[in-house]
Amino acid sequence: MIQQSCEKIAETLLGAYASRQPVEPLTQTYEGLTLADAYEIQLLQIRRWLDGGAQVKGHKVGLTSAAMQRQFGVSQPDYGHLLDNMFWLEHEAIPVSRFLQPRVEPEMAFVLARTLQGPGVTVAEAIGAVAFMLPALELIDSRIRDWKIGLADTIADNASSGGVVLGSTPVPLSRVDLRLVGCTLHKNGELAGTGAGGAVLGSPLTALVWLANTVGGQGVALEAGQVILPGSVTASIPVGPGDSVTATFAGLGSVTARFAGEKE
Repeated sequence: MIQQSCEKIAETLLGAYASRQPVEPLTQTYEGLTLADAYEIQLLQIRRWLDGGAQVKGHKVGLTSAAMQRQFGVSQPDYGHLLDNMFWLEHEAIPVSRFLQPRVEPEMAFVLARTLQGPGVTVAEAIGAVAFMLPALELIDSRIRDWKIGLADTIADNASSGGVVLGSTPVPLSRVDLRLVGCTLHKNGELAGTGAGGAVLGSPLTALVWLANTVGGQGVALEAGQVILPGSVTASIPVGPGDSVTATFAGLGSVTARFAGEKE
């Protein structure tokens, strides 16, 4: 796809952020949209936000679990950027009006002590780069109408990024076996999902290595201090005004996201 077309699609998505009006699926509108095109469209938007003063505070890996791949009809992971204005404090009233079609998913967040630069990053190097883990809730959102996304749609849309809520108790990586960490997800006090770390490409560490090597091939490093979300351990759940969602991870603790009511 020619550069002018990628720029046009990026402008369409930027317009959806501004208007809070979703757009039709890109893969149905633009014939021949490739994954390489989609990542270029994502980067065009990121550059626009950075030019406006935003800062990259981390990255996310999406669509890593079988549950999420089934939910959205895709067969491989993707990645997106986490910007400074995407982070919310735990229990802070999050305005649903900031989003178009918000959903929540539980994740085990890595916080890096050292920079990871691929390609060629090994599991051992990834382990050595992790400062600590935090329980996290990712707010995913889509600028594509009714979540009718293919892989190229979500990649172009910054991997359906929306926001992040981090827990407040850091846990050393050596304290947990990430493959075996179980999670329960509650919405308004009712059980909404269960899962375990092994759902994320066999281990969240695999997702971290995949991300470091994938972005490293494009000359991008995962920087010290950044937050890395490796993917959800359950299917995502929709949220609306007044909802409260809590994820509890064995050995990592819990994290809660609260969404403002209609009158807050």
